[in-house]
Amino acid sequence: MATVNDNYLKLKAGYLFPEIARRVNAFVTANPEAKVIRLGIGDVTEPLPQACRNAMIKAVEDMGDRDSFKGYGPEQGYAWLREKIAVQDFQSRGCDIDASEIFISDGSKCDCGNILDIFGDDNVIAVTDPVYPVYVDTNVMAGHTGDLNEKGEYEGLVYLPVTAENNFTAEIPTQKVDLIYLCFPNNPTGATATKENLQAWVDYARANGSIIFFDAAYEAFITDPSLPHSIYEIEGAKECAIEFRSFSKNAGFTGTRCALTVVPKNLIGKAKDGSDVEVWKLWNRRQSTKFNGVSYIVQRGAEAVYSPEGQAQIQELISFYLENAAIIRAKLIEAGLKVYGGVNAPYVWVQVPSGLSSWDFFDKLLQSCHVVGTPGSGFGAAGEGYFRISAFNSRENVNEAMSRILNKFK
Repeated sequence: MATVNDNYLKLKAGYLFPEIARRVNAFVTANPEAKVIRLGIGDVTEPLPQACRNAMIKAVEDMGDRDSFKGYGPEQGYAWLREKIAVQDFQSRGCDIDASEIFISDGSKCDCGNILDIFGDDNVIAVTDPVYPVYVDTNVMAGHTGDLNEKGEYEGLVYLPVTAENNFTAEIPTQKVDLIYLCFPNNPTGATATKENLQAWVDYARANGSIIFFDAAYEAFITDPSLPHSIYEIEGAKECAIEFRSFSKNAGFTGTRCALTVVPKNLIGKAKDGSDVEVWKLWNRRQSTKFNGVSYIVQRGAEAVYSPEGQAQIQELISFYLENAAIIRAKLIEAGLKVYGGVNAPYVWVQVPSGLSSWDFFDKLLQSCHVVGTPGSGFGAAGEGYFRISAFNSRENVNEAMSRILNKFK
């Protein structure tokens, strides 16, 4: 009899977003006349930028000509895309990142989980709480944790609470940890990090031989010029950090799939015998073995993001979603709710009314307003009592959803 990976049996009954879908589908089946507005998952709604569509159409035509046809591409990604990323996303901000340190992938969610392939099983791992569930669940799947306890935490992980009391900024651990997950602008709270805050993390990591996994999937939503977009804007970060980025939220590639991971060549890990190992070489080996690269067509679409037309068009998209976030913030405050985030980030983090749990509030909004959000408890124990609302939807739906909530709560 074939055996299974028992670590999967430790996982909660269902990943957060499928559980939301199950509840919504049950409600819609019972109430077919209800017009449900979904402000839960971070899926975009607006069309791909015209520059990207044009580039992808041209790439499809390339595939129809023997002279320009492309088969397997380089696993790390085409050089012409990686070079544009290096120059425009990093070097333009003073980050010493070379194109050879950039790996193109089919999603930052995938890479945040896949990166564990190249790290050992005896690392002490720190996550913020609340946290993007993928960070925790992939460590459970990899056998890096114990069982789920009564607090909703997995034994073996170091949880760093982020709450209103600490301005949603995790405190530096008092103990030594080896791998640290940070996400800014933060999912789910919408919080941002200053250069001083990130410098403290980098200093800690360098002093302790730790590596930071820095998820910058939402960096394009930062409008405050004082805030860093990349951890590599911080002195010393190339010695201790891997950065994940995505084309999903800035250019609408959630269904098209394209992202990137930066692994500096001077980033060093330790083998069991104590010898130094270049992390870049391990990630390159992993990708070359398990990944055949993102399609030529999609990479040409991503390359168009860096054209003058593409830059203007994605800025329009970002501004549109930030305006949605501003509307959501203003209306929820008007409804008497305590609100965080939604500035320099596409997520609004709401404190639920007294006496309700996060899932109670989810059900209340669904049943009375026909609006879907995300229960904060789904992001971790410290998320209980909060609720995430996404700005990724049409203006018409955002206005209608906020009108319904105002009518219910004001």
